[in-house]
Amino acid sequence: MQTECPIEILISSNRKNAKKYFMKKDATTGFIKSFLLFGIAFVLVVTTTPIGFLYALLRQLFAGKIKTLQIYFIEVALSLDNAGNVIMQHLLNDTLLIKNTDTYQFGNKKETISSVIGKNHLTNTLSPLGKALNSFLNFIDKDHSMNSIIYDVKAFMEQ
Repeated sequence: MQTECPIEILISSNRKNAKKYFMKKDATTGFIKSFLLFGIAFVLVVTTTPIGFLYALLRQLFAGKIKTLQIYFIEVALSLDNAGNVIMQHLLNDTLLIKNTDTYQFGNKKETISSVIGKNHLTNTLSPLGKALNSFLNFIDKDHSMNSIIYDVKAFMEQ
């Protein structure tokens, strides 16, 4: 028996399977413990990220590896994008999406904001603001949200 690839699940009429596949929940942690872990992570990010970023920049410049900085910048951008997807999930869900059974929610820590926008573009569940943001992203980078979906949407769309 052949299983459907994730993008075929998303585009097919069986949207409930898509939500189950993409929106897997992690085990829960108690409130106090989770708040403490958040506080520690927040303090560490705020205090050490500028040092780590400056160190990486200077190290690569002095080592003559300027080309590797473009990879570093993309990796940092993707990490920040994934974090933004989690941190701003409620704001993004309320402002960029139309609520219905086909809506794919923000908040997956392994996914970028653009990927969620692309998936909701496919299911036509973007709000007017979401459509405007998608158009802006596509203006900057052609087919950005479609290309950002983790799976090979571009090949599927060209068939």
